[in-house]
Amino acid sequence: MLAFGDKAPAFKDLPGVDGRRYALGAFDDKPALVLVFTCTGCPTVKANEGRLIGSQESYGGRGVQLVAINSNNPFLSPPDTLPEMTKRAEERGFNFPYLKDADGAVALAYGALTTPHVFVFDSQRRLRYRGRIDDSRDPARATYSDLENALADVLADRPVAVPETSPFGCAIIR
Repeated sequence: MLAFGDKAPAFKDLPGVDGRRYALGAFDDKPALVLVFTCTGCPTVKANEGRLIGSQESYGGRGVQLVAINSNNPFLSPPDTLPEMTKRAEERGFNFPYLKDADGAVALAYGALTTPHVFVFDSQRRLRYRGRIDDSRDPARATYSDLENALADVLADRPVAVPETSPFGCAIIR
């Protein structure tokens, strides 16, 4: 698992639902990068897709880029094939790249355990936060947004008040 202050492990050539291929370096111009390991079928992920879209809307103008990465094995989880991911992204109106990590190597490099599992990096791509989106599986019951509070701290160039929380959701299917 990455330690706080570690550099984001590089990835390259991940296919996106938009037909492009992505590398970590594609986001070098952003002062903060949020990587969310996610999937298509997990109820916790589905419940929080609107929160992710909202976070990108709220923070995108400040230079934050959210990137969703699906590392589920598409042979063991057919809803997690690139065509199914594309369908889901279009249905929900994702405003961020949604990438396929077909062999799960990126999830392993980051130490991602669940969907969703959030990692926030600063402009130097050093890990500043990892964990959950907020304090409830049901966004309507959330009282504390761990992701948005971490982003506020990173953008203000101050230590993240709560740098780690326990993620919850579905296990990544390897």
